[in-house]
Amino acid sequence: MSTLVEVQGGTDGLIIAECFGVDQPTFQGEGPSCGCPALFIRLSRCNLTCDWCDTKESWDWSQFDPRAVSKRMSVAELLAWALSSPVELVVITGGEPMIQQAKLIPLVQGLLTTGKRIEFETNGTFAPDPALLVDSVRFNVSPKLANSGVVEERRIVPAALEAFAASGQAAFKFVTRTVAELDEIGALVDRYGLDPVYVMPEGTTPETLIETTRALADAVAARRWHLTQRLHVLAFPDPRGR
Repeated sequence: MSTLVEVQGGTDGLIIAECFGVDQPTFQGEGPSCGCPALFIRLSRCNLTCDWCDTKESWDWSQFDPRAVSKRMSVAELLAWALSSPVELVVITGGEPMIQQAKLIPLVQGLLTTGKRIEFETNGTFAPDPALLVDSVRFNVSPKLANSGVVEERRIVPAALEAFAASGQAAFKFVTRTVAELDEIGALVDRYGLDPVYVMPEGTTPETLIETTRALADAVAARRWHLTQRLHVLAFPDPRGR
């Protein structure tokens, strides 16, 4: 069964990989809100297969059993979990959460009525439903580069990127390894009018992040783009679930 048919066809809640930030407090580790206390709802399933993905348990069934690494949760259950914490920011991530965006609308509405604010982490291949383009909802859109190992026609969807750019509620975050890749980012920025731009060094260890950050910093500054980090990797000995 395809990911889209599986997700859109079910009626009994959202397919969740994990929720964290209540029992062990943590921060948003990336993008414009880096360092802000946050709760995370990680949805399972993704439409891309990035080589360097650090959450392959949300989509790679050659390595993981989906029955063991995901479960369905109702909107009521997710609301109760999020409202058990005073933390204001709720990050909805994945996988690719926009696959399930129709079912996320009531969750978002419920969170907003209680004073939460929401950030989506998305790969930018699904245009946002107008019902999600409301105050206190932001999108951290991360179009994938050639370094992901995914063919361009799958990872770059012009209509979706244009919708996010026109929304005024998105920031664009690129996972980057080398200075040469900044030209690839620049071409996407110019083609689709993406702004603001955040460059995030790729790495799953502090040592790799420091090395990549230092390799990129001068060139990113010269373009007057934002440089962001993966704070959870730097801050916690075991960043899983943090």
